[in-house]
Amino acid sequence: MAQKRPPRRGAAKSSKAETAYWSGEVTRHSNALDLEPGAFAWDDPAKIARSLKWSAEASERRKSSPFRSAMSMLTFYINRAGKDLPDERRQALERAKDELRKAFGRPAA
Repeated sequence: MAQKRPPRRGAAKSSKAETAYWSGEVTRHSNALDLEPGAFAWDDPAKIARSLKWSAEASERRKSSPFRSAMSMLTFYINRAGKDLPDERRQALERAKDELRKAFGRPAA
């Protein structure tokens, strides 16, 4: 009779595995914007947009306009989260894009 195995679990993540993805490193240590901690976790899209706008305008390291830098960081975060991003969070972040356009006086998409 075969021995019963314990249920399978995912591989344990080492600190090396957690830092192996360049996209995670970008999110934590962007060279273009100094983001407020937890900015993408806020529920208020207007607050997220204000924070991104402030960060983009204050940055001296960005390579494009403040609007493009802020929108790029927001889009990057949404794309990086992918299918694991709950619908409610995705909707709040998509609304933050609209708020960001308003904040910079850009037309709605």
